[in-house]
Amino acid sequence: MLETVKALAAEYDMLPRGGRVLCAVSGGADSICLLHLLHALSAEGGFTVAAAHYHHGMRGQAADGDAAFVAAFCRERDIPCVVERGDVYGEARRLSLGVEETGRRLRYAFLRRTAEALDCARIATAHNADDNLETLLLHLVRGAGLHGLAGIPPRRGEIVRPLLTTSRAEIEAYLAEHGLSHVEDCTNADESYARNRIRRQVVPVLRQLNPRLTESAAETMGYLRADNDFLNAQAAAACAHARWAGDDLVIEARYLAQLPAAIAPRAARRLLEQMGDGNTDCSAAHLRAIVDLAAGEDPSAVAFLPNGRLVQRVYQDLLFTTQSEPPPPFSPAPLNPEGETAPEGTDWRCSCRAVDCPPPEERRPGAVYLARDALEGPLVLRPRQIGDEIALPRRGGTKTVKKLFIDEKLPRRERERVPILADSRGVAAVAGFGADKSRLAQPGQSAYELIFWKKE
Repeated sequence: MLETVKALAAEYDMLPRGGRVLCAVSGGADSICLLHLLHALSAEGGFTVAAAHYHHGMRGQAADGDAAFVAAFCRERDIPCVVERGDVYGEARRLSLGVEETGRRLRYAFLRRTAEALDCARIATAHNADDNLETLLLHLVRGAGLHGLAGIPPRRGEIVRPLLTTSRAEIEAYLAEHGLSHVEDCTNADESYARNRIRRQVVPVLRQLNPRLTESAAETMGYLRADNDFLNAQAAAACAHARWAGDDLVIEARYLAQLPAAIAPRAARRLLEQMGDGNTDCSAAHLRAIVDLAAGEDPSAVAFLPNGRLVQRVYQDLLFTTQSEPPPPFSPAPLNPEGETAPEGTDWRCSCRAVDCPPPEERRPGAVYLARDALEGPLVLRPRQIGDEIALPRRGGTKTVKKLFIDEKLPRRERERVPILADSRGVAAVAGFGADKSRLAQPGQSAYELIFWKKE
């Protein structure tokens, strides 16, 4: 098992020498195994480990016990640990989303904030080979293209999955060998969840037909992932011809029309993603409508998409846009250096106080710490402006705020509502994303502690 994890980690550069890895820890068998394993490998690999546990505000005292267990496990091993509590039920109602999807969104947002605060280069999750098998079967049942059948990727950006080629049986054996306890989530036995029914009813039957089911599925998904990556690369090459017209995206229709049927819908999806709105509500039929628009002869045809988006044929071009103009920007407001600032016209709020910058493991969840001597002139919370740039830690250099919002798939209508903290030098921080690395304080340095949040 150890060699399998090392091989996968090396292939995808999961454990950067000289960096820190944030391990997502629920307290279950998989995540405890991953945290213990990474902690054991850290000295040899030249990296350090921190842990993060998200309390979803569900399951009452059982969830409180999980959080306490994770904190104690880390404390016994001197592993820095951040625990944050959320309100998944309340957020699900506010967003009109399912509880599972809302929990996933909140959990990953918490992990990214914590990684930023603790200066972690990677975020490790404990998905294993059996999880991947179950994902494949779920996608088969629901219907999926090559992307879905390729399973869970070993790495997506800073998110890495070192146990993805390790079976659940190997994980349980590792815990037994090292005498490690863990917590059990009672919902894992609830067969009202589709994944649990797959795990408890379907997989045992398939394993009778093929005792090496997990390994065989992993090999198949590897082949499919390679094919999928190749087709996506061809789609990306076609999308490189797109250009921006304000906040709208324009591409000559011929670049989509001339693509093979296996690639054209991928290019349409990628262009929608570049708009910053994602494509989760766009079905295969929507993507085909965009491709048909590109191949058609009507110089002014329109394809209407979910959430107010549309693609319009304008003679030889395709215009990716929205049906209504975004709301006007909010009103700028001076930052209150010792209290809360609530700019009019946005749901974002910012609290600020003067502190000595604490070490990473003692920082408040979601806080950024700006060095006071790195700030010049009055501080103001304002909308983004043309030319605004920021260099976020571990994001690979300077980029415009507009490009940051697009890359992070921030919906167009929300972009003018995100406060930018600026001084006379330019952008110091962006709400929800973090601070420019040139403005960050070091432990012990005189700083401003900033926490951005959105009001209910």
